[in-house]
Amino acid sequence: MNDRPAGAAGIGRADGGARPVRTGADLTASTAVRYALVPAPRLSLDAVARRSGLHPDLIRRFVALGLVDAERDAAGRLVFDPTAPVVLARIQRLRTGLCLNYASIGLVLDLLDRISLLEAALRGRGMRSETPPWT
Repeated sequence: MNDRPAGAAGIGRADGGARPVRTGADLTASTAVRYALVPAPRLSLDAVARRSGLHPDLIRRFVALGLVDAERDAAGRLVFDPTAPVVLARIQRLRTGLCLNYASIGLVLDLLDRISLLEAALRGRGMRSETPPWT
């Protein structure tokens, strides 16, 4: 017996399973999982390369270094979130503006993400004014 909703199998993931969508109530109150009925839009490597203005080989290298998240579709091709061109632009700004190598860019991206999370948590608690962050 399958506990998935009818029609949800194979939606949202390249490996054929459905991607669970957890809401804030699901994370704190119970272990109930809802499944997305609409597949998340994905971009191909060529589409990301066109939108970002980068060569596909360079994007593959970024994926190998862990700077950009990507998944594989059923045919084994790389597919990206729609936000991937924004991430690639951020990487390029760090590379050209600060002359950082790719290993240090990964560290800087992680630190900037942590700062954003901490600032959001402080704003959520009302402990910080609504002034724009320094980044």
